[in-house]
Amino acid sequence: MEATWRWFGPADPITLAEIRQAGATGIVTALHDIPNGVVWPTEAILERKRQIEAAGLRWSVVESVPVAESIKQGVPEAERHLENYRQTLANLGACGLTVVCYNFMPILDWTRTDLAWPLPGGGTALRFDQTALAAFDLHLLERDGAEADYSDAEREAAARYLETLDAGARQRLIDTLIAGLPGTEEHYTLADFRQALTAYRDIDAERLHANLAGFLRAVVPAAEAAGVRLAIHPDDPPRALLGLPRVVSTAADVQRIFDAVPSPANGLTFCTGSFGVRADNDLVAMAERFASRVHFVHLRATRREADPMSFHEAEHLDGDVDMVGVIAALIHEERRRRADGREAHRLPMRPDHGHHLLDDLKRESRPGYPLIGRLKGLAELRGVEHAVARLLA
Repeated sequence: MEATWRWFGPADPITLAEIRQAGATGIVTALHDIPNGVVWPTEAILERKRQIEAAGLRWSVVESVPVAESIKQGVPEAERHLENYRQTLANLGACGLTVVCYNFMPILDWTRTDLAWPLPGGGTALRFDQTALAAFDLHLLERDGAEADYSDAEREAAARYLETLDAGARQRLIDTLIAGLPGTEEHYTLADFRQALTAYRDIDAERLHANLAGFLRAVVPAAEAAGVRLAIHPDDPPRALLGLPRVVSTAADVQRIFDAVPSPANGLTFCTGSFGVRADNDLVAMAERFASRVHFVHLRATRREADPMSFHEAEHLDGDVDMVGVIAALIHEERRRRADGREAHRLPMRPDHGHHLLDDLKRESRPGYPLIGRLKGLAELRGVEHAVARLLA
């Protein structure tokens, strides 16, 4: 696989030179300064590409071209945003960028309740605590109808948890959930978020899937014409939350998306951490089943806790993910592609959501995107890949 690394552009505290020293050869990035729904100009794309290539790296994957909320909601304004999305894909293809990761999660991107959960060894990890989410939803957000989404025991636990938080801790929980995480382009206040939720009041999972299918029918032909492969990222966490539906959480969801638009340009970002949160997702079976439509890979491991709705980011070779089995399935797919004569047979892979370790704890870095923690993860994953490839030879 091609070892890649997510870089958030010139403002990222981790430099391209450091990324190259970490062992990556490809960069995963986006033009984060361009608002959602606006066309990415060719000149801006080429300038970012020149910056990356000047450091001896290549821009391997665009992560991501955000899908405007109007498209997810299926409102009339979506037509303008769809046209802009098609033009952005055309511009990316013309600049030689052929893999575009995106997601279809309403309002929020990936969601956590703790950005620096202490680990026994002294590092920190990202964590999602269901009780903390319930406390936020019920008592800080005060979402209409939230009570119906939680059991009596969950509501009682949320009330007890809230009592342990002072004003500063409550604000940190709010900021962690809705103020925007690395890679997100939208940032909300509590009032803004309450208002944003109203747009999804009448949108259930069935309607959201229909809007996703409509998006794909509108943009996949443009992707095909541009030589671009789209790769949808699964929901994170892979279930409904805060009253918002999710439609990319299970194998059945993925199959339904592929059935809606059966084009190779309609593909998947196989994220082992997101899918791995659910015990009913067999990741090795999913990797084997959808291998031909996987265009990008996020390798990370999550660990479900005593409350299976809660989880934290585990070490890359630990957690609930059979990482060796997944990598073996992906190696088989690369060999199949090579045998079919595909020049670009290598799958771009990046280590995701590393622990903050050692100097990461003292230097500036984005939550979940440290230097040393991801370097460690990349080294471990490359070691597994080389070992598996040798054994399968």
